Amino acid sequence: MANMRTAMDAAFWDLNISTPNALDATARSIPGEPKPLDGSKASRALRIQQLSLLGNGFPLGIIPSYSPTPNKELGSFALQSLLFKATTSNWWIGFIGQFRPKKLLSDIKAEISSVDEWELPVLKDIGKHFLEKSLYAFNVCSQLSLTPSSSLLLSTEEHGEKKGRRFRAMLLNKLPEHDVTLEAAWPELFIDHKGRYWEVPESISFDCSSLVSEKGFRYRFGLHKNGGHPQAVDNITDEPPLNLMQGICGKAAFSYEKSEDLWRVEEKKEDVVIETDKGRFYRPSYDIRLREPHAAVSGIIGGTLEAWLNNGSSSPSDSRHRRPFGVDLFGSLCYTFQHGKFKETFGDLTRIDARLDISSASALAKQVTKVFRKASADNARDVRSSPRFELILQQQVAGPIVFRVDSKFLLNTPVGRPGLQLEDFICSLNYSLRVLQSGKVVAWYSPKRKEGMIELRLFEF
Repeated sequence: MANMRTAMDAAFWDLNISTPNALDATARSIPGEPKPLDGSKASRALRIQQLSLLGNGFPLGIIPSYSPTPNKELGSFALQSLLFKATTSNWWIGFIGQFRPKKLLSDIKAEISSVDEWELPVLKDIGKHFLEKSLYAFNVCSQLSLTPSSSLLLSTEEHGEKKGRRFRAMLLNKLPEHDVTLEAAWPELFIDHKGRYWEVPESISFDCSSLVSEKGFRYRFGLHKNGGHPQAVDNITDEPPLNLMQGICGKAAFSYEKSEDLWRVEEKKEDVVIETDKGRFYRPSYDIRLREPHAAVSGIIGGTLEAWLNNGSSSPSDSRHRRPFGVDLFGSLCYTFQHGKFKETFGDLTRIDARLDISSASALAKQVTKVFRKASADNARDVRSSPRFELILQQQVAGPIVFRVDSKFLLNTPVGRPGLQLEDFICSLNYSLRVLQSGKVVAWYSPKRKEGMIELRLFEF
């Protein structure tokens, strides 16, 4: 079923969203905004690990991606590859390179069209175009295992068309019942609910998250610091989201998750062991998480508590202020229907996930109150005041190939504007890898962001 845990994780600063705009393929969701689409959540595998495996299935190990840049001459099409990697028993390092060919091809074409005679200086001029810094981007990533349960991740990347580099450090410690993480980035890349990117000069987070108990209870708490004034990556003039303004925030949250099957066809031994004239063969589902037809209802409900030490705006022209203290509730309800066991070549998987999300009970209550009082619509209303309806459709195309559509609708509550409004949409082709049990290669495209890329995702549910 849909990932219910994102309902709580969206309130914190470490929910990763897939993006080809960074070589580590991640941008952070902005806390305090509606939960992002399930299909946009980044892979659990690091990008350098993805390229290492994906490169085996692509010519010369080159992986294409598509993302617009402020400099339109560079084009949106890019090629990525893992250029170098080295590993030991407890340490590894890798080097990722990216190349945007559009500007190079345009410059060479213009150079050739103006040539009357081919001479050595002409070839030198053409060769100089290959040295254009803006065509390239590089990322160096390294991970060191400090103990069997803790590791240190360091990375840096630079884009030739941009000034400065991005640095990131993460210390992860896995305890028996908790995950403890300390992260820092200079700058950190965020993406808002409208698909726009923001860079925060300094972002530091400490987070402690419990594992989900057998009863479905989970909690987490942490501290986060923003430093400097956020800058828009795109050419926009809007004020940055308040939760990206400088300050220190302490936050705690809890949730209770429950799922009930309406019916389920459980997998049996004879379903995976096939007897033929040549003997017995083991043929499991292409994805073990999609092996049982069923219908289920699941839900999650929880609350958040936060406190800011600096609740003002860092911009003199911005009069907005954060609340120094806040308490809120959130909840999600999901219905899942699956037909097929995802084992046969055709017609063995049709799946629907329909989910209703309420990001903020207090914002929704205020908006409903305005409706009953017939108050005028507020153009600056809280973006969380309207519930969201998310629909995920999956259909087997052939064998391990599945076509998937993730869509999110805004349930408008302003006076005079009832109804559904499409807010986000992502389509993808998924190639399940039976050898990984629940892993797949995903090629997705977002019309809203005009971005697309190829990823390796593991155990998404």
